[in-house]
Amino acid sequence: QLQLVESGGGLVQPGGSLRLSCAASGFTSYYYTIGWFRQAPGKEREGVSCIKSSINYADSVKGRFTISRDNAKNTVYLQMNSLKPEDTGIYYCAASAANYCSAYVKYDYWGQGTQVTVSS
Repeated sequence: QLQLVESGGGLVQPGGSLRLSCAASGFTSYYYTIGWFRQAPGKEREGVSCIKSSINYADSVKGRFTISRDNAKNTVYLQMNSLKPEDTGIYYCAASAANYCSAYVKYDYWGQGTQVTVSS
């Protein structure tokens, strides 16, 4: 069964860092576009970053977040630095069969989400 499992969320102070992991099983994530999304309280889900041959970031996280993958571990990471309160939300990873990363391609598989809270 294809599955994505996020981990690494938690509570951090503004300016802190977290590293999120998206572990894939049942398929090889290398052949998919992997996206990170987040949903803040009371807001709709938004794209954060995605990776395939290229990498994209939302303007709000550029320079602070870094997406990467470890193919041997079949895992995609999101390193989040200089966190701000507005980064708070549930973070999801998702997989798409598209050959390029975009918020507008169809993401077929989704993880359960991991909570990130940035607060003093």
